[in-house]
Amino acid sequence: MDRPAAGATLRDVMSAYPTGITIVAACDEENVPYGLTVNSFTSVSLDPPLVLVCIGHTATSHDRLVRTSAFSVNVLSAGQGEAASRFATEPSEGRFDEVTWERSGLGSPLIEDSVAWLDCSVHEVLQGGDHSILLGRVHSARSSDRPALIFHRGHMSASE
Repeated sequence: MDRPAAGATLRDVMSAYPTGITIVAACDEENVPYGLTVNSFTSVSLDPPLVLVCIGHTATSHDRLVRTSAFSVNVLSAGQGEAASRFATEPSEGRFDEVTWERSGLGSPLIEDSVAWLDCSVHEVLQGGDHSILLGRVHSARSSDRPALIFHRGHMSASE
C-alpha cells in the first residue's frame, strides 16, 4: 500500500474519491427557483427514507436552503457538465436560465434530463463545521439509465 504524501490535506484525499454531481434546488416565496451544485450527497436511511446534502456556509444559496421546507436533489447526467459548472459559480442569479425544469409535488425544481431526482421535505438541519447538513425526507423519486456525471480529482467525466 502506498503511503500518503507528507502534508496531504483532507481535500486532496477526498478528491481521490469519485462522486456523483447533483444540483440541490428549491423555490423562494415568489416561486423563483434557486440552487447550487453539490457533491456531498448520500442516503441515510431507507425507513424512513432520508438523504443528506451538505451546504457550505459561504454558498449564496445556503441561508435560503436551511430555511426552506422542501428541496430537490437532481443527480446530473453525463451531458449536464455545463449546468454543473454554472450552478457552482457566482453569480447565483440566472442559474436556471436556459435550464428546462418542472415543479415537483412539493414545489421544488426537477431538472430535465437528470439521471435521477428526489423530492424532499426538510427533516432536520444539523451543523457540521463550515457546512450545514440538510437531512431530507424523500417523498418521491425517479431514476433513469442515463450515464451519470462524475467528479474525480477536480474533473468532471461521464460514468461508464
